[in-house]
Amino acid sequence: MRPTATHSKASASIIIPAYNAAKTIADCLDALKQQTISPKEIIVVDDGSKDNTSKVVATFSNVKLTSQANAGPARARNVGAKAAKGDIIIFLDSDCVPEKNWLEEMLKPFEDAKVAGVQGAYKSKQKSIVARFDQLDIEYRYERMKRAEKLDWIGSYSAAYRRDIFLKENGFDESFPKASGEDAELSYRMAEKKYRLIFAPSAIVYHTHPEKFWKFLDIEYFRAYWRMRMYIKHPLKAVKDSYTPQTLKISVMLGAMMLAGGLLSLIGFYFEFHRIPNVLSMLVLFFAVALSSIIAINSHFIVYAFVRDFSVGVFSLFMSVFRSIVFGAGVLRGFLDEKVRA
Repeated sequence: MRPTATHSKASASIIIPAYNAAKTIADCLDALKQQTISPKEIIVVDDGSKDNTSKVVATFSNVKLTSQANAGPARARNVGAKAAKGDIIIFLDSDCVPEKNWLEEMLKPFEDAKVAGVQGAYKSKQKSIVARFDQLDIEYRYERMKRAEKLDWIGSYSAAYRRDIFLKENGFDESFPKASGEDAELSYRMAEKKYRLIFAPSAIVYHTHPEKFWKFLDIEYFRAYWRMRMYIKHPLKAVKDSYTPQTLKISVMLGAMMLAGGLLSLIGFYFEFHRIPNVLSMLVLFFAVALSSIIAINSHFIVYAFVRDFSVGVFSLFMSVFRSIVFGAGVLRGFLDEKVRA
């Protein structure tokens, strides 16, 4: 039987995992009170916070609060999903502030009985160039998702699923201890089983990106590190998915090669010190080719950034290189650690 929009709207449970979220979760919950339609329930799962997260949540009378020892957002979301009473479960991050029509837009695709999961979108009001770069990078990926014939990527910061299907597929993989790729891993599993996943670009939440250069690179490193666990579970997705541009994957490979080349060069300096000029020449040539290749491969995004924000376009010329190297380092370490674990 085809579900009606009214039925879907009346049976939505919003689930928010929260860890040390006392500074952000009030804004999130306030925004949920102002939605154009009301959810069946809002559930906050406190993931062993050490701050006043639970006390802040307790001031909201319409919110159900449950707690667990710190185990990561994957388990927190699963706990919330099992406790939920709605037919549709919607996950929202504690530092996201949804627009007034967010819930309505998240639920619209479920009027099609074939839809199993929905991905929302996020924006940012931040002014720092690092945050603007991060936001444009995500919007560039959104354009890719709009063109995709089939979607295989849903980010949990704004994600909705039919509860029965979510539970049937055992929810998020709890072996991911942090917000580190468990959402994409679930998406891969669902896509492989031919569930229909939809992107809802009008379902918007505002999110805070890192504003410091080194903080951004640190986050990218650990994203890459945990990405290897996903790819080992789903090796074909390392080749292609609906979210990550192929150019980024190639530039990450080049970044990893630059790191490996740097290491080999150091070894060359140590064992071939009498031929240092030759080693230096080869090193300079290698890095020049690698750097120019990374910029060339990312040229489509760089042009995209220039058109929308000239300063970010200039910034992206060298940020693309730094990100590729850092991502390559995370991938290499993640691969090695996964092999040790195996």
